[in-house]
Amino acid sequence: MNILVFGKDGQLGKAFKVLLDRLPKAAKAQVSYLGRAECDLANAAAVQSHLKQSGAHLIINASAYTAVDKAETETDLAFAVNARAPELMVRYARENNATFLHFSTDYVFDGRKDGWYIEADERNPLGVYGKSKAAGEIAIENAFVNAPTGQFAILRTSGVYGDGGNFIRTILRLAKERGELKVIHDQYGVPTSAKWLAQVSLDLVLDSQWNLKKFDSGIYHATPAGETSWYGLACLAAQTALDAGITLKANPDVIKPIQTIDYPLPAPRPMNSRMDSSKLRSALQNHASKTSNSYNKPQNMPNFPVWDGLVQEYVSQLAVDGLI
Repeated sequence: MNILVFGKDGQLGKAFKVLLDRLPKAAKAQVSYLGRAECDLANAAAVQSHLKQSGAHLIINASAYTAVDKAETETDLAFAVNARAPELMVRYARENNATFLHFSTDYVFDGRKDGWYIEADERNPLGVYGKSKAAGEIAIENAFVNAPTGQFAILRTSGVYGDGGNFIRTILRLAKERGELKVIHDQYGVPTSAKWLAQVSLDLVLDSQWNLKKFDSGIYHATPAGETSWYGLACLAAQTALDAGITLKANPDVIKPIQTIDYPLPAPRPMNSRMDSSKLRSALQNHASKTSNSYNKPQNMPNFPVWDGLVQEYVSQLAVDGLI
């Protein structure tokens, strides 16, 4: 089996590389990784060339244009990377009977819903970034209408953190430099570990023998359990760092909650980014009795872990690695 991963230098791409590099020889998988230096996703010809050369049976698109505020002025680039490139990938999957794994975002919603978003809820993105990701989702779905071969999964997620720059690492850096921080408390969502996200994604598409398995093509929400605000996340990250012996100027007591209106940004954000992951849990549970590899958890698929434990694990490891 040939696996092609786009976005090897991003947080999610790095998480996939850690997992896929551990595949046993018995899996007989050839994995290729592409980053910006190897393939400019805004260059359609380059994307098509790499796809053709790869002979991929599984395409993982862990790459995206994620500069939410810059997207307001870099519209063409955002749509090229987030919509047109995935459309080329999904066409390859359809025409070559391959599996396409793509990642989207809570920003396809306007955040006005009272409650948890489900996959069938109407898209209504507020800014260019969200619109470009929504366009990518639609292109993928349209490519597979009545398609006789291939399959796809779009995993919508939020607040990804891992090996690279992210909100948690920014907060910890600022907490070491400043005596007080102000963080938005009226936007709600679920922080998602890149490591965890890569694991459940592979669990969806690979069986116990590390072969591709059949699943229902479509959109799946993929976030841990629970919910919080950016303020709640900042306080937990700071407290976990303190517990790990890290000295901070700004401890949780001096992190101040503020409203979105008090911190204006070029691009609007959804106030509610909570997404219900029941559909993904159900899909994984359907295969639980057949799974036994390192990605899969056969114990009747317990509920997804709560976000706070994953954050604590992440921050504690940052402290051990000297990255705070």
